[in-house]
Amino acid sequence: MGACTRTVSAMSSRVTAGEADLCRLAEIATVRREDPPPHGLPLSLLSDLMEQIRCDVVQFQGCDSGRQGYWFSQDIPADDGMSAELSEAVDRAYWRHFWDSQMCCYPDRTGDLRSVVKIPDFYSMQQWRSTGMYAEVCRPQGHRHHLQLCLPEPPGPSRGPGRTVRLYFIRCSGPDFSERDRALLTLLRPHLHQAYLEAERRRAVVSPLTPRQTDLLRLVADGHTNTQIARRLGLSDATVRTHLENIYDRLQVTSRTAAVLRAFPDRVL
Repeated sequence: MGACTRTVSAMSSRVTAGEADLCRLAEIATVRREDPPPHGLPLSLLSDLMEQIRCDVVQFQGCDSGRQGYWFSQDIPADDGMSAELSEAVDRAYWRHFWDSQMCCYPDRTGDLRSVVKIPDFYSMQQWRSTGMYAEVCRPQGHRHHLQLCLPEPPGPSRGPGRTVRLYFIRCSGPDFSERDRALLTLLRPHLHQAYLEAERRRAVVSPLTPRQTDLLRLVADGHTNTQIARRLGLSDATVRTHLENIYDRLQVTSRTAAVLRAFPDRVL
């Protein structure tokens, strides 16, 4: 815990951001956009953020450290060229090393969801490259620098300990993220939180599905197999099949595609 305490102190130094930058980012976070996707934030918002905080990859994820899985995941660009086998191996490695990675588990261990953190807050470059998280997760994907922002999960029946919403900015080459980048995201965080809450509010239509069934069907909509869904949600394959049968019954459909279209009519398959 001593390392985490020192990290908080290091991240509390005063940083500033230009007025033009702040105005542009506030506009990005507050402008009303098209109907939100079945989960997360509008992709246009994430794309606009990517242009302001220069990076190669943006990930917005619902992270459940207790169940060691995600209830949603958005990636820009969507196709990173990884095979399904490598993607599954990377996911397994991420959770295997999660609690050993000071940056990844920092919000869970400390309860600090406000600090925007990056790798040098916790490791020297030599230390980072000796970790399992780097060797088995970051290096295979070519990820070099990370900037992490957390949001609390909105209130709801599925809310529980260990569930956070995380926004990652990732660079594969070039310099690390600057203190200007950190300052902008720190000041923007409340606006992003409100944007996410608004997206959740607009999604909150009457549904015959339970929150758990909705989370599972969203993974189906993203193209995951039953085995992949089981890993992400910490379930058995048989439990996933049972959930799907119950979903079909509630939606009065007989296939995965029909269930997705019935639950998420605006979804493009």
